[in-house]
Amino acid sequence: MDLHEYQGKEILRKFGVAVPQGFVAETADEAVEAAKKLQETAGATVWAVKAQVHAGGRGKAGGVKIAKSIDDVKNAASQIIGMTLVTKQTGAAGKLVRKVLVEQGIYGPNAEGVTDVKEFYMSVLLNRATGRNIIMYSTEGGMEIEKVAEETPEKIFKEEVNPATGLLPFQANRIAYNLGLTGTANKKMKAFVSALYKAYVASDSSMFEINPVVKTSFDEIYAADCKVKLDDNALFRHKDYAEMRDITEEAPAEVEAGKYGLNLVKLDGNIGCMVNGAGLAMATMDIIKLSGGEPANFLDVGGTASAETVEAAFRIIMKDPNVKAILVNIFGGIVRCDRVANGVVEAYKKIGNISIPIIVRLQGTNAIEAKEIIDNSGLKVLSAITFEEAAKLVSDVVKK
Repeated sequence: MDLHEYQGKEILRKFGVAVPQGFVAETADEAVEAAKKLQETAGATVWAVKAQVHAGGRGKAGGVKIAKSIDDVKNAASQIIGMTLVTKQTGAAGKLVRKVLVEQGIYGPNAEGVTDVKEFYMSVLLNRATGRNIIMYSTEGGMEIEKVAEETPEKIFKEEVNPATGLLPFQANRIAYNLGLTGTANKKMKAFVSALYKAYVASDSSMFEINPVVKTSFDEIYAADCKVKLDDNALFRHKDYAEMRDITEEAPAEVEAGKYGLNLVKLDGNIGCMVNGAGLAMATMDIIKLSGGEPANFLDVGGTASAETVEAAFRIIMKDPNVKAILVNIFGGIVRCDRVANGVVEAYKKIGNISIPIIVRLQGTNAIEAKEIIDNSGLKVLSAITFEEAAKLVSDVVKK
């Protein structure tokens, strides 16, 4: 589950990670009040007004503005709230900005008036190859890490953490050293890294990305930005985090699918998929591609598909205007094929007026009985037993 920047920073703050003070605002007037609070509590004279959407690249798209007066804050918030922000991660449709984060400015000169600000990149995530968490970091903060990896890979460092011991002091020290920090900044960075790793583990996150981590002119270390992705499977341990979910940032079809226990990922193709099991879903998408089509979705109905879930799956898929046909590919291991077949027939009759072809491949327990149910239903449903038959039917549909 993705979090907004301000939500991720709430978690970081609880575990002692230094983050700028800030308040969320849904209107320009609320942004002004937030700026005034920061002026009083943090002595802010410069503010950052940042769009809150589940996407990176906000600054380049005009979703982050620096304000040097209260009037600037109001103008920036007025421009950002309500805009459709288009970045590399949002796609061409973009995302509607409903709120902004107003933060204190943390960049500035030191007591002698000399600016000595540095930006770093840091993330914590799981290395699936080794089954261990790693801290990935670089001196090239504020940039796209993919670009750094491509052009200057020697500037990316990795620290792998043994789960039996956790992050050890010498590892935090090595990170601070590799970032070129000394003195107070070195000590602050070591504390920052330790707190960040603690927050990652304790929150059951699957990724923390801080870009940039800022060393200010006063040698303070801040998480100036953050991207947090929580592990959905662990949310039962974090009821307060589960409440942070913002469904307005998610695809409506995926939200609806979740209500029925369906796993859906929306794609841009023309053949809808209804499958049970992730492996079979991947194979089904392959067969669609090989047949000349493009998958319109990844939809897993699970191992206990019922007439209700099948009907819901049909309705969700058919809301996509690009879908030319639906391929139902079920392996009857836990669930019997005849039960799924009856579910397909019932769903078809309830929905009615289905104008696109439906191809049903049922294999496994009671597959023969299932094919008879489909063939004898009188409905315009094409049945198949083998992958080859299903591929041929998909190919015929695509060619029409």
